[in-house]
Amino acid sequence: MSRFAPFARLLSAGLLALGLGAHAAAPAPAAAPSESARRTDEHSYAQPDKVRIADLGLELAVDFTKRELAGSATLRLQWLDPAARELVLDTRDLTIATVEARNGNRRWRQVDYTLGERDTLLGSKLTIALPRQYEQVRITYRTSPEASGLQWLAPSMTAGGKIPFMFSQSQAIHARSWVPLQDTPSVRFTYSARVTSSPDVMVLMSGDNDPDAARDGDYRFTMPQPIPSYLLAIAAGDLVFKPISERAGVWTEPATIDRAVHEFADTEKMIQVTESLYGPYRWERYDLLILPPSFPFGGMENPRLSFITPTVIAGDRSMVSLIAHELAHSWSGNLVTNATWKDMWLNEGFTSYVENRIVEALYGKERADMEFVISRNGLVAELAEVPAPQQVLMLPMRGGSDPEDALGAVAYDKGAWFLQFLEQRFGREAFDPFLRSWFDTHAFQSVDSDQFRAFLQTELVDKHPGVVTTAEIDEWLTAPGIPAFAPQTESPRFAAVDAARKSWLDRRKVAADLETANWTTQEWVYFLEGMPSELEPERLVELDQAFRFTGTGNGEIAQRWYPFTVRSGYFEARPAMSLFLRRIGRRKLIMPTYEALAATPEGLAFAETIFAMARPGYHPITTASVEALIARAKATPAK
Repeated sequence: MSRFAPFARLLSAGLLALGLGAHAAAPAPAAAPSESARRTDEHSYAQPDKVRIADLGLELAVDFTKRELAGSATLRLQWLDPAARELVLDTRDLTIATVEARNGNRRWRQVDYTLGERDTLLGSKLTIALPRQYEQVRITYRTSPEASGLQWLAPSMTAGGKIPFMFSQSQAIHARSWVPLQDTPSVRFTYSARVTSSPDVMVLMSGDNDPDAARDGDYRFTMPQPIPSYLLAIAAGDLVFKPISERAGVWTEPATIDRAVHEFADTEKMIQVTESLYGPYRWERYDLLILPPSFPFGGMENPRLSFITPTVIAGDRSMVSLIAHELAHSWSGNLVTNATWKDMWLNEGFTSYVENRIVEALYGKERADMEFVISRNGLVAELAEVPAPQQVLMLPMRGGSDPEDALGAVAYDKGAWFLQFLEQRFGREAFDPFLRSWFDTHAFQSVDSDQFRAFLQTELVDKHPGVVTTAEIDEWLTAPGIPAFAPQTESPRFAAVDAARKSWLDRRKVAADLETANWTTQEWVYFLEGMPSELEPERLVELDQAFRFTGTGNGEIAQRWYPFTVRSGYFEARPAMSLFLRRIGRRKLIMPTYEALAATPEGLAFAETIFAMARPGYHPITTASVEALIARAKATPAK
């Protein structure tokens, strides 16, 4: 998933308030690893030490009128404990009709089940009592219209305006809101699906989508590589396809297809670069699904079909590092997965590091360094607000916490910084083969930090004695903050931006005279992030007249500009700000403005007005974040 720090801290309260390459042979599901404290998943009711899902078979019907998926999930089971006679699954707001079991192709027989009381975070525990260890269990069910992992958009909320749209977001623990299963990244399974819909919509899943599939309302999918539940994905709408290469292409609404194909034309080159560094792409196809602007994240790395926000279609390919990030997950995250959410850095930290290597290979070290600096500035800002226990990569047991809390800059940027530290100490000639070996030897497995630390010790540290100490590794993994010995990245182009900003702030130059003609998105972001918290409104007028920030179509710039205008009392930006907040649902882009507005009573009232208008088009995850922010602001006495 693309980064969205520092607003992960809003999620826990928000979701509680809501209630929420070559064709490779499919590998067999891995046997259950030995259990340890780090492999215990506090965010799942499942008991994978006793029984595991090996394969999932879905039969679902998409009903836009009822806003529900209805059908059945057939689970093929791998029993590990000879004495076990229960199957415990995760659900959230599912209506269960029947539960049946059988061996082989024998007749299905109904079995008893109990659906536990609803927990606002974890959902409801589904306990299935089995008289013997059946090979298959089939659950007939339907989802709630308010399922936390699904968003249903009316035609008016789409680009075409004629056909409705639906898409899923399963990470971190939202898969349980549309499929009853073991909703933990420690369990991997293959799947197949048959999905029916009205014939005017195209249905896609995180499986073998056929670019030439007919739009007929009856679709079939398989995923032969075992995946964790959070990578289960579905989408349905007015979707068309155009290729980028033989194994990569774009799905999106017709109005967006040409711009998207142009913007992401380097996707095949990205795949080839990553293969040269870390081994073959093992998922056959890599396609992009460009979602409506309500998608709450930048991207989601669903295998074979990354979900992508349209907010990165800037026209100049300046924000395609997000594609590099989602592609990198095909190695770090999808191929080698964190066993629990307390080791999220094994997913996002590795991916952020690989993303930067892809950017460097394709667009040069200068651009890669600028992006490193921006992300690390964001990390430093977040560390000022995050409690020390949450600043470590190897998070402790987190029972009662929301797993989304682990999806901040620490996991992404501190994790990537640690890997860059190892790269610089050992040199790329040693570190690159080491990282490739990590992916190869743990392919299609779920792992924990103890496994990585042991692998690092035997495969790199012991083979190059005296380069890195155990104490240094432990400081990265288990100590808060950033080690004093962390490598520093500098950008000459940012030094020029610093000089330009200072000359304007010192009134030695007017904004129109600054030499900005060749600035990229990264430089504009850095320019705005280096401004004082607020300035006189007339100074923002000058910036706006010179650079036309208000109304910009670049979400990364808008994310920085609109909060700046709020803090500075530049009310002329309000109409465009309102339109931006109502049009975009990507949390990373809009939450800074909501947060700035909520700091004053007048701004909070304006935020509530905008939110009331925008809410019908927001994803439940975004809605939860805004609701939590507004509730917190109302509960805090005005200064």
